[in-house]
Amino acid sequence: MVKKVKVQQLKPDMYIHDLNCGWLKHPFVTNSFKIKDEKVIEKIVSYGIRSVYIDTEKGADVEGAPTEHEVKHEIQRAMNSAADKKPEKQYRASLREELVKAKEIKKEAKETIQNILDDVRFGKQVETEKVESLVEKMLESILRNPDALISLARLREVDEYTYVHSMAVCTLMISFGHYLNYDPQILREVGIGAMLHDIGKMRIPQELLTKRHGLSDDEYSQIKEHVIFSRMILEETKGISQTSILLASQHHEREDGTGYPQGLDGRHTSEFGQAAAIADVYDAMTSKRCYQRKYEPTEVLKKLFEWSENLYNKNLVQHFIRNVGIYPIGVLVRLESGLLGVVLNHGEKSLLHPKVRIVYDTNKDRALMPYDVDLSRSETDRVACHEEPDRWRIYPERYM
Repeated sequence: MVKKVKVQQLKPDMYIHDLNCGWLKHPFVTNSFKIKDEKVIEKIVSYGIRSVYIDTEKGADVEGAPTEHEVKHEIQRAMNSAADKKPEKQYRASLREELVKAKEIKKEAKETIQNILDDVRFGKQVETEKVESLVEKMLESILRNPDALISLARLREVDEYTYVHSMAVCTLMISFGHYLNYDPQILREVGIGAMLHDIGKMRIPQELLTKRHGLSDDEYSQIKEHVIFSRMILEETKGISQTSILLASQHHEREDGTGYPQGLDGRHTSEFGQAAAIADVYDAMTSKRCYQRKYEPTEVLKKLFEWSENLYNKNLVQHFIRNVGIYPIGVLVRLESGLLGVVLNHGEKSLLHPKVRIVYDTNKDRALMPYDVDLSRSETDRVACHEEPDRWRIYPERYM
């Protein structure tokens, strides 16, 4: 049986089923292993991990600890409660209309960010004008319809992770900031900080950033320095605001003070940094990386909700979920009827009842001629869960 336990409850001979730290590059070869001695436990604690999942059939038990099923059920219940309200979104353009423009912006963003980061790698100055121009175009797209650019940003190849991640976090933060009612100038500054939040990685050896398994303590310390480098570069760049600098320098801090580089807790970090921490992890985990599989957006939102007990601002996590939707645009979902559909829009009444494009019938194991269903107006069907597109060989972007 798989159970969730606090790291303080760990003992030798327990079997770690999952380190429960999808946001973190860690020194262990895998996420599953048997604890040999107290030193292993000390290392788990030192990396800021607060709770893990153990397999009691492969190692020692912890009496009274909640099962994985119980934890997931409670998280789903709490998320449903937080999301079961009418979204307060008004779009100036339809998803289909904005996708055309968003594709061009994504292409320009990838090239621009790649050039900016390459310049920094070779010791050149950041061309602020290029960043400001790109952020302005992204802001305009998000104000027309944020779902277009957000859904496109999830589509990327492993070798373009760094560039598209910068664009994706920028997109998420502008959308999130708009949801939180930031004024237009703050939105621009938030966008600039988000786009350049990982710029310090250009001063970290690339072989460390792409290492697949097991970082040594020294290697992990080197990687953490990228945040310090980001702050230094931005402080030396003309025209970069304090808002942008705070966002970039605090996106790896954590609510309980276990983050880096300064170990600041929630009382000593800005809302910009706290929000960026959420957006950064959400995009990182929904992307396929050389050392990590890709998680589905709904799955990541559940983990963020779980981790908000200690690591992330709980109020901001709930707002983030309401902003992107418990079933984000472009996600594949299974309905209680057995039909599979791609989420096209958030529901009129609740985030739990989106508009979906039906594409597959699991009962008959066959593809269907696509048709749309607004679950907020349906009394006969509703979302049962999200699905892995690869399992069904369905590519959601083709149906949007």
